[in-house]
Amino acid sequence: MSEQILAADQIEIVSDAVTKEQAIRRAADILERVGAVSDGYYAAMLQREETVSTYMGNFLAIPHGTNDAKDTITRSALSFTRYEQPIDWAGEEVRFVVGIAGVNNEHLDILSRIAIIFSDEDEVAKLADASTTDEIFALLGDVNAE
Repeated sequence: MSEQILAADQIEIVSDAVTKEQAIRRAADILERVGAVSDGYYAAMLQREETVSTYMGNFLAIPHGTNDAKDTITRSALSFTRYEQPIDWAGEEVRFVVGIAGVNNEHLDILSRIAIIFSDEDEVAKLADASTTDEIFALLGDVNAE
């Protein structure tokens, strides 16, 4: 992974209340904007969500495409959105939505780095309290580790 999978412009803080589908759309749009996926990836993310919830605990959901969508991924990348208003994610409360696209099996390594950050409640609290996207980017720096 030579390119950064997460850059500061792939992080957003949203104050509006949104639905799960709107949050997945935003995640897909960010990934598409940075050239990581083509426009078919959003449909694959929704399809994945229909078969299994991508809620991970600690207010985190990680929507991603199905295995059939691998041809829509051009490079590995993340989108990170923090929502001020909790999202109802199949009955769970979500404040952080991490869109993920992984070439080959790179998404597994990326997922493990996200899981490590979100397994620490102090880190989750810092992410919730951060007032700027730059602060969030600094807290998430480890996801770009080689």
